[in-house]
Amino acid sequence: MSAIEVRALSASPDIRNALSEILIETVAHGGSVSFMHPLQPNAAEAFWDNALAAAGRDERIIFGAWDGEVLAGTVTLLLDCPPNQPHRAEIAKMMTRRSHRGRGIATALMRTAEEIAGKRNRTLLVLDTATDGGAAGLYEKLGFTLAGEIPDYAFKPHGGLSGALFYWKRIGS
Repeated sequence: MSAIEVRALSASPDIRNALSEILIETVAHGGSVSFMHPLQPNAAEAFWDNALAAAGRDERIIFGAWDGEVLAGTVTLLLDCPPNQPHRAEIAKMMTRRSHRGRGIATALMRTAEEIAGKRNRTLLVLDTATDGGAAGLYEKLGFTLAGEIPDYAFKPHGGLSGALFYWKRIGS
């Protein structure tokens, strides 16, 4: 594996297609990222078109981890918070290609998101992950604190309900 490069992504057909591939793969393998299986390519593309447009308005930053020419993972830093919450950001859509798991890509993405959030004067990060098959271990390893669990929060991509674990982390203070 070559060195992983993490950088912010901007809208282009190639980027949208690469992000759509990761999203479809994640959902197909049970990843709880707001979609049901089977996720149609046009639905994935529409999601990323909207997300990349929001990034263009500086409402979020979509990071990509590149292994050469392969988009190996992604995470989104949501910045568009209500007026009484300018100090926080939310982590969303953490996904790593199955072929690249266990190589530190998710950690690199999270560290980059945290660093950029700090540069944007955010002092609190929040996120949620599925109780079943989520990334709780990763987030705890990175210093996030479990706030609690809500049972039956969302449907799993292949059906059935899963709870959600909610985490927070103070940064840059």
